[in-house]
Amino acid sequence: MGERIQKILANLGYGSRREIERWIEAGRVRVNGKIIQLGARIEPGDSVSLDGKPVNIPVLEQATRILLYHKPIDEICTRDDPEGRPTVFDNLPALKGGRWIAIGRLDINSSGLMLFTNNGELANRLMHPRYEIEREYAVRVLGEVTDRMLAQLKKGVELDDGMAKFVTIQDAGGQGANHWYHVTLKEGRNREVRRIWEAVDRTVSRLHRIRYGPVALPRSLRQGKFMELEQNETDLLLKSVGLTSVDSASTKADKKRKPAHSRKKAKRR
Repeated sequence: MGERIQKILANLGYGSRREIERWIEAGRVRVNGKIIQLGARIEPGDSVSLDGKPVNIPVLEQATRILLYHKPIDEICTRDDPEGRPTVFDNLPALKGGRWIAIGRLDINSSGLMLFTNNGELANRLMHPRYEIEREYAVRVLGEVTDRMLAQLKKGVELDDGMAKFVTIQDAGGQGANHWYHVTLKEGRNREVRRIWEAVDRTVSRLHRIRYGPVALPRSLRQGKFMELEQNETDLLLKSVGLTSVDSASTKADKKRKPAHSRKKAKRR
C-alpha cells in the first residue's frame, strides 16, 4: 500500500508530521504532478514535489540514525553562515537520501553534547516541551550563590518569555569567584540556562551540555568529533518519545558504533 507521504517527508527531515499535514492541506505537496489529499500514500517510482521543487526519495523506508557530536565553543548551529564561521554541520558525515537535523541547539559560546538524526519526527518530539525531555548542563557561575538564590532558581523565575526553572541543581565544586553547578531542565528555550541565572544577577562564564534525555556525552568523545549510536541505544531514544525503530536491510551494516572522526579544519575569515 505504500507509505504515507507525511511520514516519508518527516523522516527526510522536512518537518514534523503534523506540520507536513498542514502543507498537504494547503496544496503544497504534489505526487506525480498532482495535488494530493491528506492520507495519500506513495509507491516506489512516484515523484514527489514540495512547493514545486522535487524531493529526492531514494527509499521508502530508512533506518533511524543518531549521531552524538561534541560541540566546541565558536561553532554555530546553522547550516550556512554569511560570515564564514565554522558550523556544527561542517564535520558531520554525508547522509544519503536525507539530511542531518540538529536536536537542541547550543549558542556559539557553549559547548558539549549535540544530537543529530535523519528522522524529522524524532527530532521534533525530542525538542517539543510536551515530551519534557530532560537536559543536563555543567555551568560555571561567576559570583557567590546563596541558598536563597538556589531555592528561587528551583521555584521559578520570570523571563521575558514566561516562567522558567531548574528541575535540579547540584553543587559541582570550584574555587574563588567561579563555582560549578550541574543543572537540569525540561525545555530548550533560547539561551534559557544563561537567562535563568541572570534572573538572580549571576553570570554564566562557562556552559557545557553533558546529557540530552537518556543520552550522556561520552568521556571518550573529544571536541569536534562524533560517533553514531548503536541500534539498541537508538531504540531507547525512540521509545522515550513514543516512536519505534524502522529496520532497513540496506542500513543494518552501518548500525555499529562508528569511531570518533577527526575534525576538519573550517575556513575562517
